[in-house]
Amino acid sequence: MIKRKIIANLKGFKQFWKEKGPFEYAVTSKEFPPILLEPEEWIFSNEIQVLLKSLMQFDKRKMKIVKAPFNPENKSILRPGTIIAWKINNFPEEWNASICDLFVPQGYLTRAVIENIQIPEEKMDPDQVETIFFQCLATRMDLLGYQLFKPQDGSKYAAIKTYLLEWEEDEQDAGLL
Repeated sequence: MIKRKIIANLKGFKQFWKEKGPFEYAVTSKEFPPILLEPEEWIFSNEIQVLLKSLMQFDKRKMKIVKAPFNPENKSILRPGTIIAWKINNFPEEWNASICDLFVPQGYLTRAVIENIQIPEEKMDPDQVETIFFQCLATRMDLLGYQLFKPQDGSKYAAIKTYLLEWEEDEQDAGLL
């Protein structure tokens, strides 16, 4: 289940969290203008892969992880040595300028996606690569300009308390509370 909501103030967030939540995961942009989100937009879910797919608009853009259309053994074509033989079709153009060790422009995946996996790359199927990619992506969200909230310290729900305290302080400083 996914919930997307534009929440511009602390009071609105608390009300939404009380009525619709709590959630295991939440993501919002920590930069302006946001990428792949509307200003002040949040995405909530109890499943990290579902949340990240929603952010990327995976289904809407008909994305799919496929074997990359190149032969890594062909040394006559210049390409980064970190690329693996997998890519994401219909990769978000908005992320082509992003600095992330998991992918390069056009959605070609890198060795960072599979470096800690015991399965040889040639024996992996697209579903395995997709799962591994999203697990890795969840650890790199801050590099891409997002604030990802997830359960911590044995909690079942996203650790938002510190963020909400900072938000409250900001609104008090701005005279909004």
